[in-house]
Amino acid sequence: MAYTEVTRTGYGTRLKNSLGGVFFGILMFIGGTILLWWNEGRTVKTTNMLKDAEKNYVEMDNPGVKSPDFEGKLVHAIALATTTDSLSDETFNVGAVAIKLERQVEYYQWTEKSHTEKKDKIGGAQETVTTYTYEKAWTSYPVNSGEFHDPDYQGTNFTYCELEQKTYSATNVDFGAYHLNSSQIGQFHNSQPLAVSLSDELMQKFENACLSVSKSARGRNLDADTAKVSTVAPAKNYTFVHVYGNVVYIGRNRNMPEVGDVRVTFTKDTPAKASILAKVMGDTFTSWKARNGKLFETLYMGEQSAEEMFSSEHATNKMIAWLLRILGIIIIIAGLRSIVSIVPTLLKVLPFLGQIVESGLGVVCGIIGLVWSLIVIAIAWIFYRPVLGISLLVIAGLLIFWLVKRAKKKKAERKAAAPAQPDLQPQFEIKPPQQPQQQQQAPQQPQQQQPPQMTPDQQAQFEQWKQFQEFQKMQEQMKNMQNNQNPQ
Repeated sequence: MAYTEVTRTGYGTRLKNSLGGVFFGILMFIGGTILLWWNEGRTVKTTNMLKDAEKNYVEMDNPGVKSPDFEGKLVHAIALATTTDSLSDETFNVGAVAIKLERQVEYYQWTEKSHTEKKDKIGGAQETVTTYTYEKAWTSYPVNSGEFHDPDYQGTNFTYCELEQKTYSATNVDFGAYHLNSSQIGQFHNSQPLAVSLSDELMQKFENACLSVSKSARGRNLDADTAKVSTVAPAKNYTFVHVYGNVVYIGRNRNMPEVGDVRVTFTKDTPAKASILAKVMGDTFTSWKARNGKLFETLYMGEQSAEEMFSSEHATNKMIAWLLRILGIIIIIAGLRSIVSIVPTLLKVLPFLGQIVESGLGVVCGIIGLVWSLIVIAIAWIFYRPVLGISLLVIAGLLIFWLVKRAKKKKAERKAAAPAQPDLQPQFEIKPPQQPQQQQQAPQQPQQQQPPQMTPDQQAQFEQWKQFQEFQKMQEQMKNMQNNQNPQ
């Protein structure tokens, strides 16, 4: 069931918040600009580092044999990563010989979601309507229901236990005749389910701890509870503790989870083949330093050639570059909108006027922010890679010149193709017939004149002119009749 809260913010408070937003917007604008500049430098340096590495690496065909010829060099090698270290989780007494052992913990909890709508009121105030909804879900951490907004859901969450997410890593991992360092071990992943088997004594301790929590409906730390509860005779059936393969389920029924249930999943990283690009140092590998000072080392799972690994690194670098560019542009535009937010806030005494101005300023800020971002990126390119940057600026200038010239040409063509405005006056002159002269002249044979050739538009105009002349004649006749009826 939804719970709704309505809050009202006065006009003065909104103006004060907008003034604070101006300062915050300036910081965002500066921060976004710095991010764009730094990102271009990072991208260029990483690209140059990868190109330098591609030129200097050597193939280590047999990592199983140490060779002084590879000392201090960047090598590409493929080998089976193995270990003899035994890892264990002391809380559940689960262990295995593995490169990594992970304990993932999930809690079944009530969760809160919100949806907010803001409405401007006449006079400059703003009404905020927030709707809260609640649903049960698996989460990676216990949810504090005391902070829920709906009083009916406050205090509804608890857990049978609280456990940390844990990752145990081996310290000795062999890679042929060499060893992997901690950074390379962290990049290794070959996750497999780790079967769990708990003793009856441990199961009973967990069961007693869960019974105690169930009665009080409050979560406790299971690690501490298992140490405090006395040992009792093992039971055949357990209400709260169940083991399913690599999962320890703390709750009544995993198919019908309830609030407070905890799901603990165990996995292990088993030996597998891996491919590495790193510098050889004694019997281990370390980061290789490029000419520009950047460090490089990487590990990929499976058998991958050096070309495939470098291609993946270049693709990752490009993806990060574009993500940071988009992020920087968004920050700059958001900063500009925050800077000018005081203007629409002032006009929101009339909500519709404030919304119109806000929409217009949003478009303007978007255009200015995009143009500014492109300028920053272009200048950064000129700084970090002059040839490419200047070439792109020249191309951009030529493109802008072509677009402006094309727009002018289109405008001229539209103007020339536009139809002329019709003239209601006749386009030809019709002269009245001349009065006969007083002097006697020899009669002349009347010549039949051909009417001038007229276009359809001229014909229509001529007809309108004739109708106008006839209307004037009728007016004169009516005026004469009135004068005759009313003599002075």
